[in-house]
Amino acid sequence: MTVPDKMQALITQANKTTKVETVPTPDIDDDEVLVKTVAIALNHTDWKHIEFINNPGTIVGCDFSGTVVKVGKAVTTLFEGDHVAGFTHGGTFKDLGAFAEYVKSPADLVWKVPGGTLSHEQAATFGCAFYTAVQALFNPNRLALIEPPGEAAAPEWVLINGGTASVGMFAIQLARIAGYEVLAVASKKPELAKSLGANAVVDYKDPEAVTQIRHATHEGIHSGLDAIATDDTQEFSIRSFGPGEGKLIVTLNAYKGAQELRPDVEIQSTLVYTVFGRSFDFLGTHYDPVPDDREHMAAFLQKLPTLVKSGHLKPNPVILWPGGLQEVTDGLDFLREGKHSGEKVVYRIG
Repeated sequence: MTVPDKMQALITQANKTTKVETVPTPDIDDDEVLVKTVAIALNHTDWKHIEFINNPGTIVGCDFSGTVVKVGKAVTTLFEGDHVAGFTHGGTFKDLGAFAEYVKSPADLVWKVPGGTLSHEQAATFGCAFYTAVQALFNPNRLALIEPPGEAAAPEWVLINGGTASVGMFAIQLARIAGYEVLAVASKKPELAKSLGANAVVDYKDPEAVTQIRHATHEGIHSGLDAIATDDTQEFSIRSFGPGEGKLIVTLNAYKGAQELRPDVEIQSTLVYTVFGRSFDFLGTHYDPVPDDREHMAAFLQKLPTLVKSGHLKPNPVILWPGGLQEVTDGLDFLREGKHSGEKVVYRIG
């Protein structure tokens, strides 16, 4: 396929804003593919990169779905014309970012969407949040739960705090597919969390919420994921654990105050950008590539088409936002203001 030398992309500016600019279309390495973007999905990390990290001149955005238009010489599993989806480390590098007409990615970190299963808009929701849920639950260096298609040998509870956040919605489904009992924490749309497979849903605003959780699970929680990960939610999550050793994975920095409440429960932060094989700085911390994280994620993505085709995994509910790249800032403002719940803001740009 003919690929233009230039493309339109949403670029970070020095004054913490963004602007659609004409930039070079990314070149690809031998192990990469170039994707013509059809749909993009928004995450809180997108506006946070603009506002708090601010790397001027970089392409914004993580989640995408589109059509392969160029394949690296070493790639044997994907071909031009394939429908693929994935995520990339937007807001950090000048040649990586989803909010653009073309996106490049390592071939093993995108997945081929089975025909007749998901639209581009739905497939775009399987991005940063989905990969984070996979890493948190199944990576041997995180919770190390049994991976589907395997199943837990005996009933075992898993706490998902933020059950109607994007990460939480995928985590509920993944844990249930793997045979775990799920206690979801959600103050909004509890019926959504139940529809995704949660065995029980508790509203954290209820003064008796922790007591309800410990009763519902017979004090059996020893593994958990906090997809909100504020200091308050980490304390709440820790208080919900049963007696004995446990482990809580959080999507922001681990809060020492929560750890002090339960020294026998390990709190570990996870950051999914470690899969990409590039060093980066994030909120004052330097991160080196983690080859084991890349290997694990690539292996899990090989299972994803089957899980989607079987109907075991469903996309996040979609809000299709009007307009294209020029209107993405409206959607980012919508997220920043906390106006959404249990749904993914998606744009169609191709």
